[in-house]
Amino acid sequence: MHLPTNLEQLEAESIFIMREVAAQFERPVLMYSVGKDSSVLLRLAQKAFYPGKIPFTALHVDTAYKFPEMYEFRDRMATELGLNLIVHRNEAALRDDANPYSLGTQRCCALLKTGALLEALAKHEFDAAIGGARREEERSRAKERVFSFRDKHGQWDPRSQRPELWNLYNGKLAKGESMRVFPLSNWTEQDIWNYILVEQIPIVPLYYAQKRKVVVRGNMLVPVMGSDRRTYEGQNVDEVLCRFRSLGCYHCTGAVRSDADTLEKIVAEMTQVKTSERATRIIDFDTDGSMELKKREGYF
Repeated sequence: MHLPTNLEQLEAESIFIMREVAAQFERPVLMYSVGKDSSVLLRLAQKAFYPGKIPFTALHVDTAYKFPEMYEFRDRMATELGLNLIVHRNEAALRDDANPYSLGTQRCCALLKTGALLEALAKHEFDAAIGGARREEERSRAKERVFSFRDKHGQWDPRSQRPELWNLYNGKLAKGESMRVFPLSNWTEQDIWNYILVEQIPIVPLYYAQKRKVVVRGNMLVPVMGSDRRTYEGQNVDEVLCRFRSLGCYHCTGAVRSDADTLEKIVAEMTQVKTSERATRIIDFDTDGSMELKKREGYF
């Protein structure tokens, strides 16, 4: 299937950005969250450097609370694509039983996501991290540059970002500084799904609709994990035909009612959706401006 013109343009822009990263930075890393955007990033990286292998190390910041299907998919794709994959956890926080039930989502995320990410970047001395964030996902991400500058503490300040005129990207860094790079900045969720359909990119089965056990909280369907009683103890459990639009820790990720069990049906469904996929991520609503606060602390 041939790419539509708009996807050809987005693909070309993203490939150009990835090649700029390879040219400008000494130790870049590709963040692999195992979600749909990461899957698109991997395909773009394959195309950008074909017939060679993907030149970036891949990094999965693992909270230990991901869905089992995500871990299986991650390991399978790493093997099939020959990825140099690093998996990093904040082991000290996990030994102290960091979890959103006792700490709250904001503190838990700060330890298991932001803290672990900053640890991994420092440990391996990565100077640029490629991520799959898109500007239309969430209001603070709309402020992002493609090359998003971070200070020596890994923190983001929207006022210190560099101009990006005529697609010229300034990757110069002083010692200790780093860059987050977002090749998918100008893509939308609809673009992502159209590209996955045309390219037939493998994705985690959680994105497809099937009957799942959930706890219904208003419009939010919180998944029930048999291995973790905290997800359902003392609550009514229903079986609902649903799928996930966005994937994260199972404590903090909601499903949506859907019968879209094929890529074609997902693409068709997306033409009717009027809410952001982040509406199903509990971590984005723990305080007002939550995502921007997390980004300032070093989160993606």
